[in-house]
Amino acid sequence: MTGDRVPGRTRDDTGCHILHVDMDAFYVGVEIRDRPELTGVPVIVGAASGRSVVLSASYQARAFGVRSAMPMMRARRLCPQAVIIPPTHGLYAAVSREVMAVFRSVTPEVEPLALDEAFLDISGALRRLGPPAQIGELIRATVRGQQGITCSVGVATCKFIAKLASIHCKPDGLLVIPADGILEFLHPLPVSALWGVGERTGRVLAGLGLRTVADIAHTPPATLERGLGRAAGAHLAALAWGRDDRKVVPGSLEKSIGAEETFASDVADPALIRRELLRLSGRTARGLRAAGCAARTVVVKLRLADFTTITRSRTLPEPTDVAQQVYSTACELYAAAGLDAGARLRLVGVRASGLVPAAAAEAQLAFGDRPASWREAERAVDRIAGRFGTDAVRPAALVDGHPQQS
Repeated sequence: MTGDRVPGRTRDDTGCHILHVDMDAFYVGVEIRDRPELTGVPVIVGAASGRSVVLSASYQARAFGVRSAMPMMRARRLCPQAVIIPPTHGLYAAVSREVMAVFRSVTPEVEPLALDEAFLDISGALRRLGPPAQIGELIRATVRGQQGITCSVGVATCKFIAKLASIHCKPDGLLVIPADGILEFLHPLPVSALWGVGERTGRVLAGLGLRTVADIAHTPPATLERGLGRAAGAHLAALAWGRDDRKVVPGSLEKSIGAEETFASDVADPALIRRELLRLSGRTARGLRAAGCAARTVVVKLRLADFTTITRSRTLPEPTDVAQQVYSTACELYAAAGLDAGARLRLVGVRASGLVPAAAAEAQLAFGDRPASWREAERAVDRIAGRFGTDAVRPAALVDGHPQQS
């Protein structure tokens, strides 16, 4: 579906310099790209273990009610015929890196929100590439041609409306919301369309008899503030009239990047736990490199069988995006956690925080005496993973299998 109209209006993208680009079922799209025989069938990305959750579902699976973050057991009950594919996180990070490069070839004003979505301010690209809708179509065609996956693009005058537009034209669509068509598009939507309206806020609004965005727009701000608090009431009142003054913030860094896994059965063997830390450190480092970041701090999360959770962290002398350094630090933190012999773990996680641009970290390393061979090797592996998948090259310790995770 390609949506290019607000009902009753021709597409007028004048002044619509904000794009929200969102990949369609990103993890699933990447997997199906390499397995075309799965096109058109229900597909779920996630480990098959009973304690895992859905990472992504194809639109065919979503038709049965399957959603991201849903327990896998429930997803399998809803759609027993679905093909379940274990995630290949390094591949997704590598593809994300290529997609973000497409965005930055259009404009340097790119604000990534996750591996699979970003805001773009294309004000400076209009003279070179044409009007906003044409730029949106160029992005869609380039991503499809280079990566074999699809994305949806919302085009509007502000971030909030652009994001809503991309949602409403999924999958594989483009929707322009003209400046004079914002209220026509926005006001019929349910209150849940507004940022900040979750389950609790939705109940409060329903108690006030407010069910659509138009209802909120025509409610006195004082009434909203009494029910929701001053800040939340003012926030929703502004959004209900399509007002969002936030700018696109280029290269904004995530607060942290990491990975964690729940074992299918509790694990006590330190060798198996260190092996899992190796795998998670690799995923974390790939995520750092895909985001163009390096980390000052490594955090290890250990959840015992009784659900007691222990976290340990260490700040490094220099920022890193190298898996070997993340892994060695994670192992030291695990050893220092003081767990009793035979302590059984339900979950382990590795997270990198204190993020800085990778270029800044490389500048610091240039004055040190540590060889860059690991960094160069891992970046070479990233390139291979982007083309052949993460199983093409991996540490020898992970070749012979690993404990089942979710």
